[in-house]
Amino acid sequence: MTDTRTINIAHSPDSDDAFMFYALTQGVLDVSGLDIRHVLKDIESLNRDAFEGTFEITALSIHAYAHLADRYALMPSGASFGDNYGPVVVTREKLSREDLRGRTVAIPGELTTAALALQLWLPETPTRVVPFDRILDVVRDGEVDAGVVIHEGQLTYRDEGLHAAVDLGVWWHEETGGPLPLGGNGIRKDIEPELQKRLCRLLRQSIDYALEHRDEALGFARQYARGIEDDPGRSDRFVRMYVNEWTQEYGEAGRRAVQQLLDRAAEAGILPRRIEAEFVEL
Repeated sequence: MTDTRTINIAHSPDSDDAFMFYALTQGVLDVSGLDIRHVLKDIESLNRDAFEGTFEITALSIHAYAHLADRYALMPSGASFGDNYGPVVVTREKLSREDLRGRTVAIPGELTTAALALQLWLPETPTRVVPFDRILDVVRDGEVDAGVVIHEGQLTYRDEGLHAAVDLGVWWHEETGGPLPLGGNGIRKDIEPELQKRLCRLLRQSIDYALEHRDEALGFARQYARGIEDDPGRSDRFVRMYVNEWTQEYGEAGRRAVQQLLDRAAEAGILPRRIEAEFVEL
């Protein structure tokens, strides 16, 4: 009898992650010798769990990765980039960056890339951590002056009568000319190199399968499309935003964008030191 290796794969309960991991976690691919276990948690919880090395493979904010580079390497596929779009700072009334100085902004977690991008755009602004799926509510109800929305909230904030002070992905593109790297998938460094490579290849196969069998994968992913699950067009649009050619492979430009974000965060004093991004090489 052949021993099986348990691999816990954790990602956010949102439709883009579900789409890319569909084939790998739902028995579509050949994972012989592996017992794949599928865990869903919000991104800030995953960022925190990663400090304990809880999961062999985990979705990570690029911001969080900067604090976890000793424990996790980045897989070469599975990234979420905002290519001239990204997290949106929303307000009840139309406000500018100057209007927002000194006002409290809700963030979906201290280690999220959304929080990092906010700090780069509006340094030293007071923040309040609010679960990502409540940020639209607390802004609408006046509990905070503004909030950074991620996931499907980037498409639905107008439905709540809210305004965009800035799309941080657009701002980043204006600043750098490149995409904003929001999240990636980390793999624990204590896993033996050949298994690391196999798991990286499986993730790439899973992404490719979803893109080639779009309707099938979307049918699975739509159950996680909070607020837009009954709108196939919007669900598809959201998945296209974050599962695309950048997700298949970072490429030189994607890796450069990750390093640029980490370097700018270090230069701004948000990170305690410069971090060199490390990727699994196949």
